[in-house]
Amino acid sequence: MFGFPFLKSFRGFRIKRFRSEIEFQDVFLDKFVAERGTAFREYAEQWLEVPLSRWLLWGLYVCFIAVTLAFFARSFYLQAFAGDELERKAQENAIRSVPIASDRGVIYDNFGAQLVFNKSSFDFVCDKRDLPADRTEKERILRRASDILNIPFADLKAEFDKTSNPKFLLVQNLSHEHLVVLETRAEELEGCEIQKNTIREYAAGPTLSHILGYTAKISPEELRERSDYFVTDQIGKTGIERAYETELRGVPGKILTEKDALGRVVKEGGEIASFPGKSLVLWLDFGLQQKLKEALEDTLSRIGAKKAVAVALDPATGGVLSLVSIPGFDNNLFSRGITHEQYEEIVSDPLNPLFNRAIAGNYPAGSTIKPLVASAALEEHIIDPDKKILTRGYIEVPHAYDPDIVYRFPDWKDHGWVDMRDAIAVSSNVYFYTIGGGFEDQKGLGPTRLKEYLTKFGWGSKTGIDLPGEGKGLVPDPEWKRRVKGEGWWDGDTYLFSIGQGNVLATPLQVAASFVPLANGGKLYKPQMVKEIVETGTAFPPVVIREGIIDKENIEVVREGMRQAVKWGSAVLLNQLSVSSGAKTGTAQTGRKDAQGLDYLYSWVTVFAPYENPKIVLTVMVEDAKEGSLAVLPVAKEALEWYFTK
Repeated sequence: MFGFPFLKSFRGFRIKRFRSEIEFQDVFLDKFVAERGTAFREYAEQWLEVPLSRWLLWGLYVCFIAVTLAFFARSFYLQAFAGDELERKAQENAIRSVPIASDRGVIYDNFGAQLVFNKSSFDFVCDKRDLPADRTEKERILRRASDILNIPFADLKAEFDKTSNPKFLLVQNLSHEHLVVLETRAEELEGCEIQKNTIREYAAGPTLSHILGYTAKISPEELRERSDYFVTDQIGKTGIERAYETELRGVPGKILTEKDALGRVVKEGGEIASFPGKSLVLWLDFGLQQKLKEALEDTLSRIGAKKAVAVALDPATGGVLSLVSIPGFDNNLFSRGITHEQYEEIVSDPLNPLFNRAIAGNYPAGSTIKPLVASAALEEHIIDPDKKILTRGYIEVPHAYDPDIVYRFPDWKDHGWVDMRDAIAVSSNVYFYTIGGGFEDQKGLGPTRLKEYLTKFGWGSKTGIDLPGEGKGLVPDPEWKRRVKGEGWWDGDTYLFSIGQGNVLATPLQVAASFVPLANGGKLYKPQMVKEIVETGTAFPPVVIREGIIDKENIEVVREGMRQAVKWGSAVLLNQLSVSSGAKTGTAQTGRKDAQGLDYLYSWVTVFAPYENPKIVLTVMVEDAKEGSLAVLPVAKEALEWYFTK
């Protein structure tokens, strides 16, 4: 070792070490410099280091321990808790799957007519993991795709950026022209590929659009909720397609490939086969559906209206034989991939063609309520059916607190003396004012019992039909009026209730379903669209919601009144049918008038036939009619004549 100058002068200032010799860098000269003066400092600092603070050394020691512990904790977490997840992600990055679409189950009517078909299609998909990491290169590919597909780049880029799924669907159901160009320029579109798929083809279009609904591209929200779906999947959005998505979809397959870090295929994996979905048979009679739609469209054209509904049920099962809502829409537009312009045209249409009026429209049902009110009055022994009431075209009721104020409730004509059967046949308002709200010496049901029986017949709640979006109507009572309107309940409210006006509302499906017990002798059925699942042979048996609502003797009185309505009363046009029938017409105010000041009306008829052994209950309703039952009776007559003579 080198010797150290002035060794004797440093005696007493040495730092003891457990070593055989001392390096001169380890010697501290503070005291020596103090004795010799600052002149020696410059010389000394050439050889010696400045001493480190004990607190600094402790700080470094603590930092070292903390970092070591942090690394250890992270390593332990990754191995003990996150290992499986990291392994899964690594495998996802290495093993890619290309979906094999499963054929959706098809749908048949009750007589075997196929209503929907599967059609091959092709989608264009990019995998973000296979696109270049460089942002400029990535945008170059997207811009090239936007040019080929005629999609504004800004729109494409915005969708791409907000999509969290690694697979990004650029276009579904490619046109033949786009398919050819993309195949020839595949090398220019790194990370993107054409994938085979299927779409739905609806043979009847608008005729069945509200029943079948449609499938369309799965939304990001739906994709997050359904981990077993792919970004290219079609999913049921409305109608049967939505209600039976699980049964119709089937099980999609996969083709597995292994890729390296650069996205190159290094190994072709196996294939997981797809399994087709289950097919459905409906209660629907497609021929009747077509006939009702045609008859309604002819009537609408004749009277200048645009909205109408028809519902036909099997009174022995509750099966839906027909369900028409006009206007409809072309569900093929959605399944093929609707454009923004087409979608805006549909949703901005003031007629609201996407709205299923048959199950979701809440309407005042007018005089079609009267057979139900008559049933309640008989069951509660309010009146003998043979008792006659003088109907002079109106009743007048004085104000409860001011006798000088008199309220008049009109009838549509003076019917003279009528009993219950006559009152149903001619649709006497005064008779039903009387048994509903009471008048003079005749007591009435009152709002509580009116609501009780309407509820038993299924009004005011959903029927439970196997279609999404059903409405439940409204059956008011005094408590409802206080809560919603902040008003008391008056006799006038009960009178209006008794003839299907005022606040009481029902869907056309509810009206049809409530006449089923009158047709079959007392059973209220749940309306059903689907009759059977083909592959499993699973049949959906009739579901009785309620029975014994009304005694059979009382039902027979009401039925006789409806038969007289056809023979000589308000529905006499139906007497021309080749089969016997019972019916009830109805007209309700819309509160709107045309340019000439004429009232727009809701025009109704509900009919069952044959009278002796009913096979069908049919409700027809036209919105914005001006001629009462004359708007709907010809439709019912034409459809029923076809049905029983086809």
